[in-house]
Amino acid sequence: MDTKKNAFGFQPENYRLLLIGLAINVVGFLLMIGGGADDPNSFNADELFSARRITIAPLLIVVGYIVIMVAIMKRKKANKGE
Repeated sequence: MDTKKNAFGFQPENYRLLLIGLAINVVGFLLMIGGGADDPNSFNADELFSARRITIAPLLIVVGYIVIMVAIMKRKKANKGE
């Protein structure tokens, strides 16, 4: 039986990258939340349309998903002797 076909694809480095990507995504979503007003008759455009919510948070979310894709697609380096 060939042990190479039975080997699991994820290595510890893949898990580390996956957790880093998930952490980046969580930070991005946390930066995006909020902006609600206590008084329904008031509107604070500066808080709602801040650079943090419009630019930084979505950028972090996209970067997090890219890191997750790299973690999933990354292969173990093959030894030259195999």
